[in-house]
Amino acid sequence: MSTTVVYIVYRVVYIVYEVEEAAVSPKSFLGEFEQMVLLAILQQEKKAFALDVRREIERSAGRSVSRGAFYTTLERLERKALATWSEEVPDDPHRSGPLRRFAVTPSGVEALRESRRALDALSRGLDNVLGEVG
Repeated sequence: MSTTVVYIVYRVVYIVYEVEEAAVSPKSFLGEFEQMVLLAILQQEKKAFALDVRREIERSAGRSVSRGAFYTTLERLERKALATWSEEVPDDPHRSGPLRRFAVTPSGVEALRESRRALDALSRGLDNVLGEVG
């Protein structure tokens, strides 16, 4: 079997797995980085362009954000219908093309709420171990 055929079979299996995973677990919780990306988009509001969102995560969370991980996460959030983007013409005439402005969908906001509820429920009564938030 050639490498190309193996790769195609792998991709088909992976895509089928993703579709089945989404269908089987409609209440799957967001990963930590997915939450950070969605929250940073919400924080940036109308300025939610990729660079601004990445900077918000780095500033607020003190976490370095690689471009690859960031765009992979954005694509995954878009496939899950938790985030979307629209093209916007930049104000800067030196920019070569349109920018993507990201937004969190209503489903994305609900997924953030569900994740927050789960973490709150799991951490209830653990202030003596975890300390107070604030």
